[in-house]
Amino acid sequence: VQLQESGGASVQSGGSLRLSCAASGFTSSTYCMGWFRQAPGKDSEGVAVVDHDGIPIYGDAVKGRFTLSQDKDKRTVYLQMNNLEPADTAMYYCAARTYDCWSGVWWYRHDYRYWGKGTQVTVSS
Repeated sequence: VQLQESGGASVQSGGSLRLSCAASGFTSSTYCMGWFRQAPGKDSEGVAVVDHDGIPIYGDAVKGRFTLSQDKDKRTVYLQMNNLEPADTAMYYCAARTYDCWSGVWWYRHDYRYWGKGTQVTVSS
């Protein structure tokens, strides 16, 4: 299984970015897939995830600003990030697991078996 992220960039505060994560070799019919982020010196933080039922879950810090969607046929998830803030600066990682997002704690990173290499998002004030 490979998760390939793309879309990270440097933007100014208030700007927008769209991240993509394409999964290859991932054939499970049940899954939870989405994004975590980690800023230097900080713990990993759950951003947003979505499962095979298609209902996304968002971390409190991004609710109302970020939107997670998926293309099931392409096994790709998209994170539309609007009204970006300097606090959003981090390495963003795509993650996936082979069971739904509503079992256990969705933001517990150790429950995700598959990870991408990350894409950097930098927001300047």
